[in-house]
Amino acid sequence: MSAQEAQSLEEQGREAIRKGSKSFAAAAALFDAQTRADAEMLYAWCRHCDDVIDGQTLGHGMSPVADAPARLEALYAQTRAALAGQPLADPVFAGFQAVARRRGIPERYALDMIDGFAMDVAGRRYRTLDDLLEYCWGVAGVVGAMMALVMGVKPEATAVLRRAQDLGLAFQLTNIARDIVEDARNGRVYAPGDWLAELGVPEDAVADPTHRGAVAVLARRLVGAAEPYYASARWGLRDLPMRCAWAIGAARGVYRQIGLDVVAAGERAWDERVVVSGRMKALRALEGGAIALRSATLDRWGPAPERGAMWSRI
Repeated sequence: MSAQEAQSLEEQGREAIRKGSKSFAAAAALFDAQTRADAEMLYAWCRHCDDVIDGQTLGHGMSPVADAPARLEALYAQTRAALAGQPLADPVFAGFQAVARRRGIPERYALDMIDGFAMDVAGRRYRTLDDLLEYCWGVAGVVGAMMALVMGVKPEATAVLRRAQDLGLAFQLTNIARDIVEDARNGRVYAPGDWLAELGVPEDAVADPTHRGAVAVLARRLVGAAEPYYASARWGLRDLPMRCAWAIGAARGVYRQIGLDVVAAGERAWDERVVVSGRMKALRALEGGAIALRSATLDRWGPAPERGAMWSRI
């Protein structure tokens, strides 16, 4: 790949992240140049795969697609081709190929992410929290592990990758809590079926305003379920370069704040989409920097706390 082609791929990745996720774009700005470029190209591939299945453009405007199974198979084929080193015309997959080769991303991680989207295509429902966490692994936990590799974590550093996985799981549980009503309107119900049954909410009525009080309880439980994963992820920061630790610490704080805001809003959380204010984002970024500094100093003096008996794929 020529220097000009590499620069073009990096620019497209940067544009994708700028339009698709302002929070992640702000965090990525803290990375060194190569890590930032690789993170943006990895994000562009993840975002593209999600958009293809959901009929979206950079995460916006979901619309059902009639040929979702065929699209899914195409994603599997293109991803396998990228990992096999085949020439690729699609710049999104060419960018992912470059990152996967440079950072040693295993094929099983990439395919596990596509498997997560396959659950959406199949319309899968989740009976228990553990069932839901299996989905969260595919669409977010494995992305956390791949991001850790991009930031220089070695593939054999299982304990560190597990902490990165935990942050992805926490992010996805937070997303599900925030979007629980919107997702239900689009025919997707992620809340564990056991929880719905306990609260007397039919799976086909999650978006019904008459159940808003019970939905607020569901969201509170999802945010509560994310907390031990956020706590675990904080101990993975000490194994990252300082700038990366600051970026991830900031992203961790902003996403966790989304969940806290959803809980605080109660039944009003779905009157409009919960977003974190610019002032609060800045505060969480500063807090992330402080946590990163502690992680690079005091936290390295002793062993990390035991992770505990939480769900894990790594």
